[in-house]
Amino acid sequence: MPALLVPASAAFAQDESAQAVGAAVGGIIGLLLLIIIGAIVGWLAGLIVAGHGSGLLGNIAAGIGGSILAGYVLPLLGISIGGTFGGFIAALIGAVALILIVRLIRKAAN
Repeated sequence: MPALLVPASAAFAQDESAQAVGAAVGGIIGLLLLIIIGAIVGWLAGLIVAGHGSGLLGNIAAGIGGSILAGYVLPLLGISIGGTFGGFIAALIGAVALILIVRLIRKAAN
């Protein structure tokens, strides 16, 4: 069976490196969006659950953790909220639930 020859050219190498750079930039932008939206969701969840002030990092953690929690638990319950706004609402529900769970754990520890 004859070997398949793939011509290597400068254009081919540039195309691959451009794709790698594009993927890296997309990953960085995605991470920044995750942090910003997590902060907004965490802040809103902190307003909904009165008396819970965790600061900026706590809000970001609650928002991101709530998003992960909602993304895992809601489908298990058969709840599907589609679209960008639906995902935002699901993340908010998850963040509120996460803050309430943390509050219960803190009360039990005291």
